[in-house]
Amino acid sequence: MIKYMLNCKNCKKDFGSWFATSKEFEKLKKSKLLNCPNCNSIKIEKCLMAPSVINNKNINLNTKKSLDIRKKLKEYKKFIKNNFNYVGDNFAYEARLIHYDKKKSKKGIYGKASLEEVEDLSKEGIETEIVPWVNDKEN
Repeated sequence: MIKYMLNCKNCKKDFGSWFATSKEFEKLKKSKLLNCPNCNSIKIEKCLMAPSVINNKNINLNTKKSLDIRKKLKEYKKFIKNNFNYVGDNFAYEARLIHYDKKKSKKGIYGKASLEEVEDLSKEGIETEIVPWVNDKEN
């Protein structure tokens, strides 16, 4: 498989696409089967690209960094579970109750909220944090 960055000569947008081989790209282009996902034009050209060189040292460093990040996220998750009350899907509602002093709480809360709910809370001056939640069963 090979990935090419492509450019639409009609709308000037760049986009990436995967091909089985470089010959496959040429065959599809010649058959006019390549089109721009933005404007549907068939005036598509390959962009100049730098090769992606794989270095085992970089892979090992990235793997170690990934594992370190996952470990730190699991520590945060454990801390949150031990020190905050879980409110499930009612997070936005419960956060408002605490913020507007209608519900006294000795502990903070955590739960689920949509990005829209988090934005609404922020507009009301209610501070929240989004924490990536790592599944305990994942390595």
